[in-house]
Amino acid sequence: MKCLPKAKIFSPGLALVFLLFAFTPADNYRYIPNTSFGAGERMEYRVHYGFINAAEARVEVNKSISYINSRPCYRVNVSGRTVGAFDLVSRVRDQWRSYIDTSAILPHMFYREIKENNYRKEETVVFNHKNNTAQASEKDEKKSFKVPDNVHDIISGYYFLRTVNFNRVSEGEIVEVPTFFDGEVYKLRVRYGGRDVVKTKFGKIKVLKLTPQIPDNKFFKGENALRIWVSDDDNKVPIKVQVDLVIGALEMDMKSYRGLRTDLVWL
Repeated sequence: MKCLPKAKIFSPGLALVFLLFAFTPADNYRYIPNTSFGAGERMEYRVHYGFINAAEARVEVNKSISYINSRPCYRVNVSGRTVGAFDLVSRVRDQWRSYIDTSAILPHMFYREIKENNYRKEETVVFNHKNNTAQASEKDEKKSFKVPDNVHDIISGYYFLRTVNFNRVSEGEIVEVPTFFDGEVYKLRVRYGGRDVVKTKFGKIKVLKLTPQIPDNKFFKGENALRIWVSDDDNKVPIKVQVDLVIGALEMDMKSYRGLRTDLVWL
């Protein structure tokens, strides 16, 4: 049997293999098509208890792209504060932040600063999706947790849901999102309730009804206590939220918006 000449060892096919390895990303992040949100988006909401203003909230995607773990990220800030009489009874000043990968729609870092009456908590969580770990830091204490593939924090989980094509989801079907929060991994389970129309101060608008499944606890009234109506378009922004509590009900309505990827269509 004749041996091939040494020069033939590096054939065009083998060279192509080397090129493929050279230009294939080593991180193997997933890619999620996103036509729902982008930098510069900002929404403000009013929370009321009956006719009484209870709180206000703001959800904002920073205009600049941040880099965490050498990946481009949207920096999403969520803030909430009580107002009026509620501020005298239970003062809340909460700040939440998530750095969400622009192509994988996964969190690289999560931060929260909680100020509720005398209670204080400040925590940072850094996600390593290559090793499937989450490192939580609070004061001088650090803890590492094992997490599943493509795990979310509670903010990035919501933004991932905005990329879901609900035309492919049956009414009554549950969408599950693996989520890490407060040292534990759980499945964020959201039931799709079909299409509807709601009335707002801007006019009527077509919406999708989503119902996160709430575990039994002493605050919420049943597993369907939280209901969210999001715009039935590419944006899928929350238009209205209702929460049934043991002591009553809260409602959150959109107060203002700007920087959406597509214009909202009011009826």
